[in-house]
Amino acid sequence: MKIEKARAVISGGASGLGRAVARHVVDAGGKAVLLDVNEDLGNKTAAELGDAAAFVRTDISSEEDVNAAIAKAKDIMGSITLAMNCAGVIGAGRVLGRDGPMPGDLFANTIKINLIGSFFLTKAAANEMQHNEPDENGDRGVVVSTASIAAYEGQIGQAAYSASKGGIVGMTLPIARELGRIGVRVMTIAPGIFLTPMMDALPEKIQESLSAQVPYPQRLGRPEEFADLVAYIYKNAYLNGEVIRLDGGIRMQPK
Repeated sequence: MKIEKARAVISGGASGLGRAVARHVVDAGGKAVLLDVNEDLGNKTAAELGDAAAFVRTDISSEEDVNAAIAKAKDIMGSITLAMNCAGVIGAGRVLGRDGPMPGDLFANTIKINLIGSFFLTKAAANEMQHNEPDENGDRGVVVSTASIAAYEGQIGQAAYSASKGGIVGMTLPIARELGRIGVRVMTIAPGIFLTPMMDALPEKIQESLSAQVPYPQRLGRPEEFADLVAYIYKNAYLNGEVIRLDGGIRMQPK
């Protein structure tokens, strides 16, 4: 599939990795609809990206919101060929912290946004993609989700986050196997430590410490490198049902 013809819907598209994917799609000649709960930032980002981008306020943890957003995105772009799951929360907290056990709501909310929200977008987008005309390879669409290396090497305090990202890893292959019959590929990227707005807000010394843990290149990942991989997945028809680590070779320590 050609990225310059992509019609992308991107959760968490107002900033960070999602914004980078939207920028890549738009710069290549495609169109993007950004889904985010931050209305001010979403509108600002869409305006910065130009006429090929639009914003739809969406709570990714609400099935009703996601279904409505997908319908609106199709109306705006005419079709949906790429669904990108980038929305998420950190959900940091120890199981047994200084103030007692982790509240169940914190764990549940992290799962609801990161994992269930990704499932909502995946199925709603695939439901629209199945009606697309297939390309020369038989592709009708591509879904890419964002997991994390925390799915494999979760640190202390990441029980909820790692569980949510591990769930994304776990559902990638079975959904890919199912959606193959309609010509929709399903992939996941597990990024390492990337220079997103959240990371950029940390003190420089902490950023340097994190960078030093990356074997090579010894720096934080750049959002545009994440977007480059999404674009490659989109065009390579033989990539399906797999999780790709994008992490500079880092393996996280317990803390």
